[in-house]
Amino acid sequence: MTLSLIFGTLGFLMASIAVIANDSAQTLGTFIASNKESKWHWQWLTMATVMVATLTYGYMSGDIAHGRLDSIPQPVVFEWYHLAATALLLALTRYGVPVSTTILTLSVFSSGFILEKILIKSAMGYALAAVAAYALWNILSRFLNEKEPVAEENKSKWRIAQWVATCFLWHQWLAHDIANVAVFLPRGTDLPLWMFVSFMAILVAGLAHLFYNRGGRIQEIVLSKSGTRFMRSATIIDFVYALILWYFKEYNNIPMSTTWVFVGLLCGRELAVYRYFNLRGEIKIVFPMLLADFLKMMVGLALSILLVWIIS
Repeated sequence: MTLSLIFGTLGFLMASIAVIANDSAQTLGTFIASNKESKWHWQWLTMATVMVATLTYGYMSGDIAHGRLDSIPQPVVFEWYHLAATALLLALTRYGVPVSTTILTLSVFSSGFILEKILIKSAMGYALAAVAAYALWNILSRFLNEKEPVAEENKSKWRIAQWVATCFLWHQWLAHDIANVAVFLPRGTDLPLWMFVSFMAILVAGLAHLFYNRGGRIQEIVLSKSGTRFMRSATIIDFVYALILWYFKEYNNIPMSTTWVFVGLLCGRELAVYRYFNLRGEIKIVFPMLLADFLKMMVGLALSILLVWIIS
C-alpha cells in the first residue's frame, strides 16, 4: 500500500466523521433540539433516506458533489497535508469548535485564487444570512412570540412543517457540503459502484451516531440560542437556512462555508429577538456569545490559511 493511498483513505475517513459531527450537527441541530420526545431512530431513518436519495441522484447524474468540485483539480497523489487538514478538523470538532469544514478541507486542494473565491462567497453567505435573519425576525417578533406554546390544534401542523423544512434543508446542505468528502474520491463516472455504496454506508452509520448522541458537542452552539428548543422557532430557522443555501447553490458552483451561513443566521436572529423584546439586561450576555461564535469561525480560517502557507 502506497503512502498516497494511506493518506487518501485516512483523509476520507476523517473527513466523513468530521462532516457528520461538525457541519451536519449544525444543520440538524434545531431539529434534534426541538424533537426530544420523538425516538432518535425515526429521526435518523428519515434523514438517512433523504441522504441516500440525494447522493444516489448525484451518482446517477454523474457527479455526487453536485458541481462543487468543478473548479478544484483532483490530485494525482494524496500528500501528508491532505491528511493533516482533516486530522485538524477532527480535533477541533472533538472540542466543539464550529469551524468551516469546506474552508479547512478544500483549502489544501485549491489554488490561492479558488480559495479566495470560496472565502468571498462564504463571507457573502454570512452577511446575507445575518441581515436577512435580523430583518425577518424583527417583523416576526411583532406578530409572534416564539416562546409562547403552540396551540394544541396547531401542533400537528407545525410538526409536519418542521419535518418538511428539515428534509429540505438537509437536501440543500448535502448538495453543498458532501464535496468536502467527495474530494477524496474519484470524480464523476470514474467512481465505482462499490466505492459509492461504501461511502453511503459510512455516512449513514455516522448519522446514526449523531442522532443517538443528540448532536454531540457542536449542539451546544444551537442550544445556547434563544428559542431553538421550540418547534416553531426550529421550523422557521431551518426553512430560512435552506432558502439561503438554495440561493447560493444556484448562484454558482464555487464551494462555500455553510457553517458561516448558519452562524450568521443565528447571529442576526438573536440580535433581532433581544432588540425587539428590549432585553437590555441580557444584551451583555448576547454580544460575548455571538463574538465567541465568530472568533471560533476565525480560528478555522486562520488555521486553513496557515496550512496553505506551510504547503506553499
